[in-house]
Amino acid sequence: MPSFYLMFNGNCREALQAYESAFDTKVERVQKYSDMPPDPSFPISDADKDKIMHSLMHILGTEFMFSDSSDDCKPGSNMYVSVSGDERTVRKAWDVLKKNGTVYMELAPAFFAKLHGSLRDKFGVNWMFSVGIETGMA
Repeated sequence: MPSFYLMFNGNCREALQAYESAFDTKVERVQKYSDMPPDPSFPISDADKDKIMHSLMHILGTEFMFSDSSDDCKPGSNMYVSVSGDERTVRKAWDVLKKNGTVYMELAPAFFAKLHGSLRDKFGVNWMFSVGIETGMA
């Protein structure tokens, strides 16, 4: 099921509050970077530990996910189409869209999903793909 993933430069919490107010909705899930298991290949600075790694809300019936980016995001390029599904469907879409695109994160196992990866396709659209996302995230 496709949804939208919006990335922020450290002001995700403020954006969530604005969207809650604008659309009369509530944040359903929030995880901070400090909630992530330690990973030497992805160190988290003390300054970033309280930033939002992942959050979720529904706006007018559509799922939106939000995060403070670990990299600097430029307005207009900070949105991803997020696709979750079965492994065959995700791998097929991944293989097609990565051709002549830019892979940000290889499709690989992650602590929160069987597989997760992100890329920008040759048309400039950012995509996130996930298989078997854990639903128990608080």
